[in-house]
Amino acid sequence: MSGIYIHIPFCKQACFYCNFHFSTSLKKKDELISSLIKELEIRKNELQNETIETIYFGGGTPSLLTNNELTILIESVYKNYTVSENPEITLEANPDDLSEEKIKELSNSPINRLSIGIQSFFEEDLKSMNRAHNASEAKNCLSIATRYFDNITVDLIYGIPNMSNNRWKESLQIAFDFGINHISSYALTVEPKTALDTFIKQGKYPALDEKLAKEHFDILVSETVKNGFVHYEISNFGKSKYFSKHNASYWHQKKYIGIGPSAHSFNKTHRSWNVSNNAKYIKDIIAGKLPSEIEKLTKEDSFNEYIMTGLRTIWGVSLTKIKEEFGDEIYQHLILSSEKFIEKELLTIDKNILKTTSKGKFLADGLASDLFIID
Repeated sequence: MSGIYIHIPFCKQACFYCNFHFSTSLKKKDELISSLIKELEIRKNELQNETIETIYFGGGTPSLLTNNELTILIESVYKNYTVSENPEITLEANPDDLSEEKIKELSNSPINRLSIGIQSFFEEDLKSMNRAHNASEAKNCLSIATRYFDNITVDLIYGIPNMSNNRWKESLQIAFDFGINHISSYALTVEPKTALDTFIKQGKYPALDEKLAKEHFDILVSETVKNGFVHYEISNFGKSKYFSKHNASYWHQKKYIGIGPSAHSFNKTHRSWNVSNNAKYIKDIIAGKLPSEIEKLTKEDSFNEYIMTGLRTIWGVSLTKIKEEFGDEIYQHLILSSEKFIEKELLTIDKNILKTTSKGKFLADGLASDLFIID
């Protein structure tokens, strides 16, 4: 089973924290969609012997596309690939795009999962991040969307300066009250060359507080568990049968292709990524050329990637798999490197699976990097 990610690089406005590739101009939208269709055709042989289980529209803001445009792209996937009987088809959407008419249209399309970028239910937080929607739109879109879609995930951001623990709890409770079955939640981070980075350096925005982010993370974990969610990946919480199949394919290292500017692909031996420039992407695709760079993964690269993804999930890192696929030398490296973290109760080994403890979850990425093999 494999997945297809389609990147829609358009947004109404730039969020202060975002470093994803996008444009606020829609002038090239038609050309871009035609190029996405052509790239799907060009790359169909890459997954010739695979069945597509998931299709994911990410961005950017895919909900800026019309229902007809989304349908054409989905039809192109079906035309060029073998698709499973009931694929998970996800659309990332912003609340301000989700009118009742739009939601109704989507519910009658092949799209069966919505990923809604709420980020916060409070006006102060939304303004501080320069989100395009307001608190009222956040709540209104969910009241409508939950009538038409069962499979909905919302994005929420924690660690926002001046967000109290009580306000964070209230934001989570609002999501629970809507009957949402999946939450993806991330700490606010400062990415280089973003507006947020500039504002903090200029003293126009408070510096981020890791202690506050940790408090919010602990609240997130405890409150989601109380409400019947499974914390199956560091940033993802789902009720039974509502885990993200598409994202899980990344963590289980299944093959996937990324279509569109800046999109990444993985086939287990190589990783590739398209140019992060809409005009160049369109020009190359029209010429029948893939505007991508390719990296062949070494054994060490593959090991490091498995450690990074495995420690972020409830499935952990299989020590049996490490020994069988990477050999005894790398297996011994992992065992020895893990010892100090096991002693500190940040990692544990259970039934030959290396996992983070509840104490180590928040530190998963740092722990993984300390276990990497560095050339």
